[in-house]
Amino acid sequence: MAMELIHGLEGVPIAESAISFVDGQAGRLEYRGIDVEHLAEHSTFEETSYLLLFGDLPTASEFQCFSKSLSTHRRLKYRIVDLIKCLPENGHPMDALQAGLAAVGMFYPERHNMDAAASRLACVRLISKTPSLVAAFERLRKGDEHIAPRDDLSLAGNFLQMMTGKDPDPQQVKILDVSLILHADHTMNASTFSGRVVGSTMADPFSVTSSALGALSGPLHGGANEDVMALLDRIGSPERARGFIEEMIARKEKIPGFGHRVYKALDPRARILKKYAENLSASTNKPHFAIAVEVEKVVQEHYAEKGIWPNVDFFSGIVYSELGIPRDCFTPIFAMARVSGWLAHWLEQIANNRIFRPTQVYVGKHDRPYTPIDKR
Repeated sequence: MAMELIHGLEGVPIAESAISFVDGQAGRLEYRGIDVEHLAEHSTFEETSYLLLFGDLPTASEFQCFSKSLSTHRRLKYRIVDLIKCLPENGHPMDALQAGLAAVGMFYPERHNMDAAASRLACVRLISKTPSLVAAFERLRKGDEHIAPRDDLSLAGNFLQMMTGKDPDPQQVKILDVSLILHADHTMNASTFSGRVVGSTMADPFSVTSSALGALSGPLHGGANEDVMALLDRIGSPERARGFIEEMIARKEKIPGFGHRVYKALDPRARILKKYAENLSASTNKPHFAIAVEVEKVVQEHYAEKGIWPNVDFFSGIVYSELGIPRDCFTPIFAMARVSGWLAHWLEQIANNRIFRPTQVYVGKHDRPYTPIDKR
């Protein structure tokens, strides 16, 4: 009997999961049953990470213990810093992050131990060291000294001080923290699936995370917010937005930051980030947010009835840019957040594991003779 081929496994369930849920028609995203908009308003990235990993919000004592563990494990071994110094300064930060995380795992041989305590410690190390790696590469590639992490700051605040060397602004810390919450998980996407496939072989969590990073580095998965910023730069001013976008629509060009494989309503993450992008832009002279508002207006006039709305990438790039983050670090920040989701899926996978072993539809030839080399 002929097998049906589903390209890209689109719409094919490959696992049961209780981690996150998307209602694309209503524009709703939940983590462990809690609306992400409520988490963005009331929670922190550390607390949200605990929720994703372990299924429930922590008690006060659990949160204190988890937060202390995260801050304790932020430091990078000096050999990891030396490794980062040896990477090409014009290399992409995603490549540096993937190489760095894989190397970090080599220092912890217990990563091959799958008991609960070792798994929890590996999760803590990966969540806490990922921002340190991103910040270290950003500084070292510019010739600046690596800045040691501080234990008294949140994960978002510590990342900003490690990148800049300055005490972080509380408003900026809050906005980055919210962005990390919004990017922490999003059901069964390409990078999450990659991580679960590697995890199903019983590979260690550092390898699982590195494989997910490789999937996220592809332009069809990560990097759309960089494309949005490039578009806004090309438009140049709010007054040029309508004509520019309508010309793109007439040429049937894809407009970066719009449309989603799941959402047919406004992405709830975009709604939240739009507010913060506006707040940040109010204190600068950069035109990006004003241009984006005009672009959004024109695209909605043409495509809203088709279910094409802004997605999370449309405003996240503006937020990161206003925070002073280089554009090629946008996707690594996505990864900083998504590590928590990837690890939650890894824990879920190995709890009831079966190695992924899909099949194929063979379209090649049969019964071909072997021809000796002197007669070919």
